[in-house]
Amino acid sequence: MPFLRVIRTQSEVLVIVCDPELLGKKFKQGELRLEVNESFYRGTEASVKECIAALREATIANLVGSIVRHAIKVGIIERANVLRIQNVPHAQLVRF
Repeated sequence: MPFLRVIRTQSEVLVIVCDPELLGKKFKQGELRLEVNESFYRGTEASVKECIAALREATIANLVGSIVRHAIKVGIIERANVLRIQNVPHAQLVRF
């Protein structure tokens, strides 16, 4: 089950989702770098359904791992906007 973290401020809803096995790891490929820092990415275990529901409300999102595929499937993320760093999918979302 992925980790889900939701941070709400007055005007923003930040949603962070990652696969637990990626926590604490660093990935690099050419100029691209991704550090899956535990203090940022660790949340509570959640189902994919719960993660997708949170992403539908997000104004900002940061996704690492298998959740990216699910977000593409439901139309939250476009495949063309996904980075792969050492074959780990990473996507960010900003809604205005």
